Amino acid sequence: MSALLEVQRLTKYFKGLRAVHEVSFAVEEKEIFGLIGPNGSGKTTMFNMISGLYNPSGGSISFQGVNITGLQPNRICHLGIGRTFQITKPFLKLTVLENVMIGALNRRRSVSEAEKKAREILAQMGLGDKAQTQGKTLSVPERKRLELARALATEPQLLLLDEVMAGLTPSELNEMIEVLRRIRQRGVTIFIVEHIMHAIMAISQRIMVLHHGEMIALGSPAEIVRNERVVEAYLGEEYNLA
Repeated sequence: MSALLEVQRLTKYFKGLRAVHEVSFAVEEKEIFGLIGPNGSGKTTMFNMISGLYNPSGGSISFQGVNITGLQPNRICHLGIGRTFQITKPFLKLTVLENVMIGALNRRRSVSEAEKKAREILAQMGLGDKAQTQGKTLSVPERKRLELARALATEPQLLLLDEVMAGLTPSELNEMIEVLRRIRQRGVTIFIVEHIMHAIMAISQRIMVLHHGEMIALGSPAEIVRNERVVEAYLGEEYNLA
């Protein structure tokens, strides 16, 4: 596998407060790469820099060999990076179909082409029967699926998922895990932030751990749960399997 995303010494300060400090890693093509850590450890800040919402204070980000550091979000999206947000943000007065069509217009030249792509994705996400429903009427799990559908509609090569499984019931959680596995099988690389440990351990090939803005571990799920520093900083003794 070749590296799709490469991050070198990425750093972000907010008015002198260090949020992320010199973090380096690479995400390989077609893998599911997990990111975990305590609240405030810099996970969403990392996503915001990669997706262009924040300009880094230092370091670099390369996607498919192209330096994307500091580019605008729309440009980064067009290059092939899509994302969801921890707090779902549908266009409440638009229909589910219209919400997804907005994402599809990232690559589709006409409204009719965007609608065709949006309906295809809604069917894949189990939202086909909600196409004409307004976004504001959806339940929490439906909004999660809509958020994911909008990101998929941009036709990304790399998908950044920020706690897409939070708030789901056990059965909904299992369904979402299968959805993510199918997305990967279709060739999309996934970079996922998640607090539900058994879920991220089940689907990730590798996991990176942030603590106070620094990377303290990177490895397979089995390596992560046996890492004493990770257990102490985040997982707790119930994950200490050594």
